[in-house]
Amino acid sequence: MSEETKMTSRKPAKPAGKNTSSRSGSGQKNTGRKASAGNRTGGGKQGRNRKTASVRSGSSAKNHAGRSGAGKAAPGKSASGKAAEAVKTAGRTSKAAGSAGARGAASRGRRKKAAPAVKIIPLGGLHEIGKNMTALEYEDEIIIVDCGLSFPDDDMFGIDKVIPDFSYLEKNSKKIKGLIITHGHEDHIGGVPYLLKVINVPIYGTRFPLGLIENKLKEHGMKARMHTVKAGQTFKLGKHFSVEALRITHSIADSICLSITTPAGKIFHTGDFKIDYTPVDGDPIDFARLAQIGSEGVLLMMADSTNVLRQGYTASERVVGKTLGNIFRGCNSRIIIATFSSNVHRIQKIVDLAKECGRKVAVSGRSMVNVVELATELGYMKIPSNMLVDLNKAKNVPDKEMVIITTGSQGEPMSALARMASSEHKAIKIKRGDRVILSSSPVPGNELTVANVVNKLVEKGAEVIYSDIADIHVSGHACQEELKLMHSLIRPKFFMPVHGEFRHLQTHADLAHTLGMPKDNVFLLSNGDCLTVSEDNAVKTEKVAEAEGIMVDGLGVGDVGNIVLRDRQHLAEDGILIVVLTLEKRSNQLLAGPDIVSRGFVYVRESEGLMEEARHVVTEAVEKCLSHQRNADWSKIKLVIRDTMNEFIWKRTKRRPMILPIIMDV
Repeated sequence: MSEETKMTSRKPAKPAGKNTSSRSGSGQKNTGRKASAGNRTGGGKQGRNRKTASVRSGSSAKNHAGRSGAGKAAPGKSASGKAAEAVKTAGRTSKAAGSAGARGAASRGRRKKAAPAVKIIPLGGLHEIGKNMTALEYEDEIIIVDCGLSFPDDDMFGIDKVIPDFSYLEKNSKKIKGLIITHGHEDHIGGVPYLLKVINVPIYGTRFPLGLIENKLKEHGMKARMHTVKAGQTFKLGKHFSVEALRITHSIADSICLSITTPAGKIFHTGDFKIDYTPVDGDPIDFARLAQIGSEGVLLMMADSTNVLRQGYTASERVVGKTLGNIFRGCNSRIIIATFSSNVHRIQKIVDLAKECGRKVAVSGRSMVNVVELATELGYMKIPSNMLVDLNKAKNVPDKEMVIITTGSQGEPMSALARMASSEHKAIKIKRGDRVILSSSPVPGNELTVANVVNKLVEKGAEVIYSDIADIHVSGHACQEELKLMHSLIRPKFFMPVHGEFRHLQTHADLAHTLGMPKDNVFLLSNGDCLTVSEDNAVKTEKVAEAEGIMVDGLGVGDVGNIVLRDRQHLAEDGILIVVLTLEKRSNQLLAGPDIVSRGFVYVRESEGLMEEARHVVTEAVEKCLSHQRNADWSKIKLVIRDTMNEFIWKRTKRRPMILPIIMDV
């Protein structure tokens, strides 16, 4: 019996009291009630089990109550003084017992164990696109869902990627029971190598994402404990968590959603998804099982919000296949097609169309080569061996018989397609008449880079087809009507939108409200916040964990912060002036310089007059400083140089380059 059930069984006390008093005879009812109350709430087994107590007390209780009632009801008839005194004593005793019993009941109420509560702590993926990571914590156990990265903003100069802050997980590393991967996109697995460098955590996922992670770990020289699960399988993590992996359709193979059973109730995590009734691999979502989970009762749902701003439905991947088929069949020139390397279903469709049209296939781009090899090895792709051509030998194949599958659909500067557009690719040169297909839509923020690549390709005489021209790409994320369907199937008590910027989360919250969910049951969190969920309620707590993104620059992790970025931004916007001078070690006398070096400010050869004037200004300022204070420390001298140069340069150019003084002594 649960604690809640026990407490409910204690409550029907008043009716029992009334019945007892009515059975106590013809006396005043107040005395009978007090006596009964004492029996109900007093200490020992009698107070905790009223039914047993009433049976066991039997006639003795009745006789006592009867005697007490008779004594008080007819004091003037035949009752002696002793009997009346006995009645008064009994009344006082019962009153005291009742008071003690009430205190005992209150004490037990205070000692009542709270309903089990699970903490939901998002460490990434909220108020942003990417870096998805969520921790679920109950008592001494933690499980993690996904560990992704995000790509740097335009103002993060030199930064390669951004990963979640793992400091909360490091502090609680002994509690962590496992990391569950929903699918193999970079925003869900890209941070795994960096997590494993600080915490040795077992990883659970389907075959394809685990294969992608294994390739990443090889690049880092690492290994991990990986456990393969299948869609439909249920597995335990620690004592408190049981996870059911359920197939979901997305733009990458082997995607799953999660039904997590906890002591507080079921928590459902959609992962990234869309509802595709005709998936390329022929395995649709198990709607019957989702509906069953919903009917069993779901405490909390966390759902993908990426496409919540779009009305209607996301088109099936088969739509892209039809469009590509028309493009292939009407072409007599070389076809170069760029798409996401992770979309193995689309790559398979391209291979199938190439086979149908009698074309060979070559693959360009490191990530594309790795994914094709892995997908073929695991059986997610089937490519006839005689179809694949080495990229360096593709030029020997007639143009009308060649298809090149490449990376660079987002216009990334170092991608294979971008290098082709800039004539920097070693093996492939764009020819007039080439048909180039960008089978993708620009990720928000990449529109300009994609447009630049398209322009360069058109300038070289290529025919470029992209999403604005034809239906050559469909999203892997659910639009509003699909999200409504998911909500209707799962029917959660509480809801927390995830995977999106704030506008996405707010719109998804509003969508839940339109479906009848109370506003108090919908929670908008930020990274690092905590949502504590129990059967009875949910409470949001702000900032229990550090969740600012950690920047990765080359091999450095976290060694570049806001101050360094500010300096980089300053350098990028205004350039730098380096002032070099030499002082005599003992006397601090100026021996040489100052010499001024410009980087990113002005071209020195075209600004010799400005540089010479700057030298005179700095020389006068330094000599004046040393004349007043011959033993002035170098920090003072550097400050004088910066202030003097800043004032001079601003007056002459209205610009503020970074001033870097360098002092040497001899």
